[in-house]
Amino acid sequence: MFFTRDKSFYKTLVTLAIPIALQNAVTFAVGLADNVMIGTLGDSAISGVYVGSQLQTLLQMFIGGIEGAILILAAQYWGKRDTKSIRRIAAIGVRFALLIGLVITVTAFLLPSQIVSLFTSDASVIESGTVYVRVVSLSYIFFCISQVMVATMRAVETAKIALYVSFVTLIVNVICNYILIFGKLGFPALGVTGAAVATLFSRIIEAAVMVVYVRCVDKKLKLRFADLLKRGGELTRDFLRYGLPIMGGQVVWSVNMLGQTMILGRYDAGVIAAVSIANMLHNMMYIAMNGLSSAVGIITGKTVGSGRMEKIREYARTTQVIFLGLGILSGIAVHFLRDPFIGLYGASDAAVAYAREFINVISVTIIGTCYQAACLFGLVKSGGDISFVFRNDTIFVFLVVLPSAIIASYLGAPPWVVFACLKCDQILKCFVAVVKINRYNWMKNLTRETNEV
Repeated sequence: MFFTRDKSFYKTLVTLAIPIALQNAVTFAVGLADNVMIGTLGDSAISGVYVGSQLQTLLQMFIGGIEGAILILAAQYWGKRDTKSIRRIAAIGVRFALLIGLVITVTAFLLPSQIVSLFTSDASVIESGTVYVRVVSLSYIFFCISQVMVATMRAVETAKIALYVSFVTLIVNVICNYILIFGKLGFPALGVTGAAVATLFSRIIEAAVMVVYVRCVDKKLKLRFADLLKRGGELTRDFLRYGLPIMGGQVVWSVNMLGQTMILGRYDAGVIAAVSIANMLHNMMYIAMNGLSSAVGIITGKTVGSGRMEKIREYARTTQVIFLGLGILSGIAVHFLRDPFIGLYGASDAAVAYAREFINVISVTIIGTCYQAACLFGLVKSGGDISFVFRNDTIFVFLVVLPSAIIASYLGAPPWVVFACLKCDQILKCFVAVVKINRYNWMKNLTRETNEV
């Protein structure tokens, strides 16, 4: 039977996925607002912000690794209702996140032009990107704090707070963007700098709201500032043991993203702008999938932590069918949304032509993205076999994706062919996912007995 008869699975899936997806939608809307408003300033501005945001992408990958470790470990302990261990896991995550955030903040603030120059040689793009990076780097620490708190709340099935916080962030960001980019209400028109300042201010608000909620409102964990100072003991070793492969996978993915930007950044501003537009549409379409995939991960971790392994087999079969179907629907939607979405931007004719080609590629690869991401993260990684996903990503990035794109670029292939090489793993990983999932050798309980912690 392809679908589980356990109605609680569908109920929990939807209950968790909706607020996560809506939060992702709001986060996407913040980025889209930035892109559309900056898009009115021309290709160089779009490209400068896109290239400048790569360091934010790098930070997100690192913090995503920490979030993943928190979600996987904390969700399994939540299956046992061991809140004491979850508080310690959250504290460990905060310390690691702040360390990484501080390093990247200092680097970005002191060396903005050098960083942007790694991705493009276009002088106008470097100028815009440098201005953006120096200001937006000050938001990184606040981003780290809010994301760790969000991950901790999700692990204990409190997903709605992230939605509310993101909605507040959206309002603040859009209003500040409008005022500072275009010079409204008596403020000077700051252009790209205004977008960076708006992002900084919204990140501060976001972090402040999350801290107040976790400290004063949440009743499940009752996390206190004193908890952040406690030693993690054996849990620190568990966090590193299981978290390092997740972080390693995120680092590999960061290298992949940065490598893609460097490869495509050697083309003109029109191509870079087109990549930004195409990726934005991809992110928009993946909002619901990401929410559902995250929900599957929480359900998987909780179920494995409680020792109900037979249920996981049912859930795995159901997950594969659901996400394959959603992937196909997403591909069709991407195809029909292509031109209306591109029309939101004030891009040049060349950028529009490139964007159409790139989006055609995405309409195919997003099918694989939906299936393999849900299977490899929502099931395999959250089920306890963390190192497999790390090894799989490493092989594809360094032996398939980047080499094929570099070769295609060197041979003078059209930009869309290079772009297709950079996205090919999304289809190829599906073959790996099918075999791995249906062997059912990835279910591992990672929790300790409370008296051992």
